[in-house]
Amino acid sequence: MKLQKLLSYMRRAVDDYEMIEENDKIAIGISGGKDSLTLLTGMAGLQRFYPKKFEIVPIAVSLGFGSDYSEVSAYCESIGHPLHIVETQIGEIIFNERKETNPCSLCAKMRKGALNDAASALGCNKIALGHNKDDIVETFYMSLFFEARIYTFAPVTFLDRKELYSIRPLMYVKEGEAWSFAAKNNIPVLKNLCPADGNTKREEIKQLIKDLSGTYDNLLGKTFSAIQRSGIRGWTPKRPLK
Repeated sequence: MKLQKLLSYMRRAVDDYEMIEENDKIAIGISGGKDSLTLLTGMAGLQRFYPKKFEIVPIAVSLGFGSDYSEVSAYCESIGHPLHIVETQIGEIIFNERKETNPCSLCAKMRKGALNDAASALGCNKIALGHNKDDIVETFYMSLFFEARIYTFAPVTFLDRKELYSIRPLMYVKEGEAWSFAAKNNIPVLKNLCPADGNTKREEIKQLIKDLSGTYDNLLGKTFSAIQRSGIRGWTPKRPLK
């Protein structure tokens, strides 16, 4: 995927759900994966021509697994946005102290809390997260199969306790397109050192969608379109969908 196509997707998401306002200071959650770095690259590109002026602040929450952020940090510097790294012991707490059998939910909450705190401390009013189209559809099916509810995270969410908004500008980008963009642009993707990586409920659902897609044409796209028309809280666009 080329930068022009990425920016087209992101501009449409930002406009459909009014994600950016004049003088926003937007933290970019940087995991070091292909989605977050694609998001950062796209936001830096969008910043150059979007009619509403905004700042971006990349923030990485280190979980304490010994990940080396040097290449990621150098990449952020190269596009003019220094990386802020928040050191935590989340990995130690979850895997060694609490010995969680299902660690992902607690880890996500703790990472989100650390990111929110850092964003607030740096004067940001919004946080951009790198969730792509596949993530949104997977979360929908996870909620349906494991929690018996119709839900997925919204394009824009207000965190009232922190007075922060979360936005998801990659919502129209497929996971494969993010991989393609990162590879073609030599983006230094950080290896995930989490012990639970590749062995999660999300991976089960990802595989299920892949299997069903062999039988049902465009399952991902149709499910995503259904979500947009579903009336799920936060999913009503601010302008008519194309």
